[in-house]
Amino acid sequence: MSRADATATDLRSMHFVMPGGVADPAAPSGGNTYDRRVCRDLPGAGWQVHEHAVAGTWPQPDPEARAELARALAERPDGSVVLLDGLVACAVPYIVVPEAQRLRLAVLVHLPLGDETGLTPGRAADLDALERKTLRAVPAVVATSDWAARRLVAHHGLAPARVHVAAPGADPAPLAPGTDGASRLLCVASVTPRKGQHLLVEALAEVADLPWSLLCVGGLGQDPDYVTRLRELVDEHGLGDRVRIAGPRAGAELDAGYAAADLLVLTSYAETYGMVVTEALARGIPVLATAVGGVPEALGRAPDGGLPGVLVPPRDHAALVEALRGWLVGPGVRGRLKAAARGRRAALDGWENTARRMADVLEQLRCEPRRAA
Repeated sequence: MSRADATATDLRSMHFVMPGGVADPAAPSGGNTYDRRVCRDLPGAGWQVHEHAVAGTWPQPDPEARAELARALAERPDGSVVLLDGLVACAVPYIVVPEAQRLRLAVLVHLPLGDETGLTPGRAADLDALERKTLRAVPAVVATSDWAARRLVAHHGLAPARVHVAAPGADPAPLAPGTDGASRLLCVASVTPRKGQHLLVEALAEVADLPWSLLCVGGLGQDPDYVTRLRELVDEHGLGDRVRIAGPRAGAELDAGYAAADLLVLTSYAETYGMVVTEALARGIPVLATAVGGVPEALGRAPDGGLPGVLVPPRDHAALVEALRGWLVGPGVRGRLKAAARGRRAALDGWENTARRMADVLEQLRCEPRRAA
């Protein structure tokens, strides 16, 4: 019998501790999507998932949130396999580390805490130190890209054998018909400084002589001041009729945004993978993105070696403007990128591969000898 055919009574048991907002449609994020898919797909890979959503403003929890996390771990029987989202676990080693002696803990790192944009140097260093204590204490760490795994090993001094990769998958999707083949730009990302939408608006102002429109889709609640500044920047450049900041979208509404898109644009300062890149490629949509973190890994290449997008250095205004203009005025460029995007579409891994990789990590964790107290 295959894992997929196993009944609930045949499944191994694991506990997944996640941020409380993981299922909130008003606060979509790549991390939340990843967590939900792990919960949904792990049973097909042989594991029953017990979900524990811990409310709080992670990674800066109040006393109630810290107490809730401590209870969630304390109530698990000795030897339980527990996967913790790094947003919840990494800033509170004083809660997590003592439990590492009796529980089989793994931490899933979506983004190193100190990499968040907008932190003061002191706060970033504090989060970095807390994260290091947590990750060094647990027997398994899961990263979402090869790049992220290498960085965690090098930055925190982790044993490479303890750091595993379970990259996000991509669901099959119909080819996007687009609009006119060039002018409809789509940015799917939470509206925060780390995602760099202001860089995109500044660059688009330089190509205002060309036909284009931009739809920005993503949560607006993480940094309201940044959202306000972004709207003001749009108005300053006279782009209010061309740039739409639409807020979060999901389901059919998000699918419609992708279907109308000719090009996905992502101008992040930091990404461990960049799930929206593969979501666009799954629809045959080329990508223009900053070459940060795991984004080049997500972009990949078509089977014939063609690049399904353009990568520009982060914070390089001139390179971003040049890439946008090259796309908008170059039918040959667009044709080449679209062909490569369709080739890459056929080679993308699905979420079942993510679940299998995660299941392998959990099985190794389950079978490891318990640590001495």
